[in-house]
Amino acid sequence: MNDALPTLLVGSYTATGGGNATGISIVPGGPVAGAGGSTTTARTIAVIDDPSFLAVSGDRVYAVSETADGGVSAFRLDGSSLEHLWDAPAGGDAPCHVRVDPSGALVVTNYVSGTVTAVSLAAAESHAASVLGSDGLVGAHGSDDRVTVPASALVTEVLPDVTGPVEDRQEGPHAHQSIATPEGTVLVADLGGDALHEFRVTASPSIEELRVHHIAPGVGPRHLAWYDGDLFVAGELDGQVHRLRRDESGSFVPVASAATFTGEVGESLLSHIEVDDTGRVYVAVRGRDLVVVLDASDGGLSLVGSASSGGVWPRHFARVPGYLLVANQMSDAVAVLPIGEDGVPGEAVAQITVGTPACVVPV
Repeated sequence: MNDALPTLLVGSYTATGGGNATGISIVPGGPVAGAGGSTTTARTIAVIDDPSFLAVSGDRVYAVSETADGGVSAFRLDGSSLEHLWDAPAGGDAPCHVRVDPSGALVVTNYVSGTVTAVSLAAAESHAASVLGSDGLVGAHGSDDRVTVPASALVTEVLPDVTGPVEDRQEGPHAHQSIATPEGTVLVADLGGDALHEFRVTASPSIEELRVHHIAPGVGPRHLAWYDGDLFVAGELDGQVHRLRRDESGSFVPVASAATFTGEVGESLLSHIEVDDTGRVYVAVRGRDLVVVLDASDGGLSLVGSASSGGVWPRHFARVPGYLLVANQMSDAVAVLPIGEDGVPGEAVAQITVGTPACVVPV
């Protein structure tokens, strides 16, 4: 097993969102401490309100600010520091996910308002370059303010006003995550409307809705992942993982589903999901504080096993060689779990101290 971890960036909730972090943190790469030990404590490298989700592309780091009047910020990663480049409106309330799309647009999903925004990265970078001086500092051209990209660099789409059967969570659309499709389009998971919205996104920027894929009532789709041409959906509200496949008409149809735990769902809420190259599906379950492993290698979906997330309220995780790194939001730590031969994580071998972690990204 690899006994070292890469450098990590951690997005967290700050005081604005009821957390105790101060922004984006960095954890230097290095050896994993012994069983029961801890690795280097995270260090804040960018002060920003509620950077609950991060996306990294080359030396660029993009962070949402999951606030009532949400925003997204761009940084340049230089060694162990972040240089702020520009800010943009998120186009809605409580942005909870950001992703660099192959089209050249930055796609932001806004949970509370149920909106999706595309930011032209070329336009944003060009605007920032026109404001920043040759030394890269805001104010070099006479402005003391942070660089905010103009409205012409972004476009926002409002999801249809639909509801679901879980009244306290599905009173309207809630855009939670976007993912690129093999066909070059974008899918957005709508937790509130039990739907997957398919868009064509361009860097101009533009968003064109192509179709809506409805899934079973009460699923509450949160995060999505691909494997072997099939789409895997983490049902935040029904506690199940669903495997969907396009039919000849282009619609997604269910081919398999699997429960991640036994008993009533209650406050057991699925969060992040990923699938590795062998068809092992990893999904975190808040409330029960589990990481569940499923097998999708044979075209179906079956339970392999589950393990403790190493803390409380696993909101996100990242896979690195030999380990699963779990951002346990209510434990103020990222747990380092060794991955066994069967794919099921073992007991945490280290805890990385960081306030209210919501997202962990290797760089």
